[in-house]
Amino acid sequence: MISRRRLLQLGGAAAISAPLARYLRANPSPTLAKRLIIFYFPDGIAGVSQTGQPSLWTPADSLAPLAPYLSQCILFKGLSMGPTDSGSHPGGAKKLLTATDGGNGISIDQRLASTIGHADPFPLLYLGAQANANNASGDMHISYVQPGFTTPPEDDPVAAFNRVFGGMGSTTSGSGGDGGGSAKLSILDRSREELQALEAKLGTVEKAKLDLHLEAVREVEMRIQALGGGGAPATCGQPAIDATGIDAATLYAPEMFPKILRAQTDLMVQAMACGMTRVGVIQAAHHTSDLIMSRFMGTDLYEQGFDMRSHQASHYGAAHDLSHHEYADYVKQVRWWVEQYAYLLSQLAARPEDGGTMLDHSLVLLCTEICDGNTHLHDDMPFVLAGGGGGAIHTGRTMDVGYRRHGDLFVAIANALGDGMTSFGDASSGPLAL
Repeated sequence: MISRRRLLQLGGAAAISAPLARYLRANPSPTLAKRLIIFYFPDGIAGVSQTGQPSLWTPADSLAPLAPYLSQCILFKGLSMGPTDSGSHPGGAKKLLTATDGGNGISIDQRLASTIGHADPFPLLYLGAQANANNASGDMHISYVQPGFTTPPEDDPVAAFNRVFGGMGSTTSGSGGDGGGSAKLSILDRSREELQALEAKLGTVEKAKLDLHLEAVREVEMRIQALGGGGAPATCGQPAIDATGIDAATLYAPEMFPKILRAQTDLMVQAMACGMTRVGVIQAAHHTSDLIMSRFMGTDLYEQGFDMRSHQASHYGAAHDLSHHEYADYVKQVRWWVEQYAYLLSQLAARPEDGGTMLDHSLVLLCTEICDGNTHLHDDMPFVLAGGGGGAIHTGRTMDVGYRRHGDLFVAIANALGDGMTSFGDASSGPLAL
C-alpha cells in the first residue's frame, strides 16, 4: 500500500501547479525582481592590511573575474555587521544573514521563503558544497530557521537534484540531454503500482478526488517538460547536471570540490528556471574550513605535494607580501571564489527571460562572514549584489554607504522582491537606495 509519506510527496508535485501558472505568465510588475540567490564563500578577503596597504576588493584585483558583469553589479563600501563579536568567524557567520548579534533571529533567506516564496514547491533551496564537512554544524551554517538555530544545507548534488526534480532529467550529463540517465520517467509512471493499490482501497468519492489530483500532477509534468519550447519567461528544458564521479566516497574529497560546487550551481539555476523556487542559498564550504584548495586540479591553486588549507591561507600576516606563501595562495583563493560567483552569473545571463535574461530579473548576492582574513573584522563587508532585479535596482556602480548596518541592504533586497519589510535585524534604519 502507498505510504502516507509517499502520497504527500506526490501531493507536493501537484502543488507546483499554482506557482507554475504564475511563472508561465509575464511578471505583472517590471520593477520587481523575480528571485534571489545568495552565494557564500568563507574566510573573507585581503582587505586593508595592518600596515596600511589598500584592500584587494577591487575590479583590478580580487573582483577581476567579474569584469564581464560589472555593469550589472553594485559593489558596496561601508556596510557593517556591527561591533559584537568582531574579530570572530563564528560571530560573523551568526550575523551574516540574520543581521542580529549572536544569530538571534531568522535569516533573510528564511524570511523571504515565508513571504515571496511561500507558495513555491521549494520556498527555499539551500545547497552546500562540503558545507557539512567534518561534522560541521551550528554556527558553521548560515541559514537560521529561528533564533539561535541553523539548518544544514544539502551537500549532495545528486540527492538535491532528485529531490527537486523528482527523477525527471539526468544527473550524468551537463548537456541537457539523456546523458545515459534513466530519470525522464514520470512521477506517476514510476508510482503506478502504488497508486493502483491505493485506488483499490478507496471509495467512490475518494477515488474521484484522487483522479482529479493525479490529473493535475500529470498536467504539471507535461508543462515542465514543455518549458524549453519557447513562450516561457525562462528556459527550463530537460534538467541535467554533471555529477560524474560524485558519490558517498567522494562527496568530501577536496579534489572533488570544484565539480560539486559547479553541479550545485547548475542545479540552482535550473531549479529557478523551472519555477521550483525563487529563494536560494549556495554555501561553499564553511568558515574556518580545512578545505585543501591546492588540490583543485586545472586551477592556478593546484600545487602537487603541497596542502594549503583555506582557513590557513587566510591568516596571511600583517602585510600584503607575495613572498609569503599564505598570502599568495589566499589572493588566488579569493579570486577563485569570485570566479565561481561569475560562473553563476554567466548561467543566469545565458537563459532568456521576458525580453532579457534571467540575470536581468534576478538578484544575486555575494557574501562572506568577515571582512579581512587576517583581522577578522566585521566592518566594510565585501558584499556584491548583481542582476537587474527586473528594474528595481541601479547597477554598474560602487555604492559608498558611509556606515550602515548590512540589515539595511537586506531590507532593500526584500523590497525589490515585493516583501514590504521596513527593517531587518539589529540597528536597521531602513532600506538602502539601490
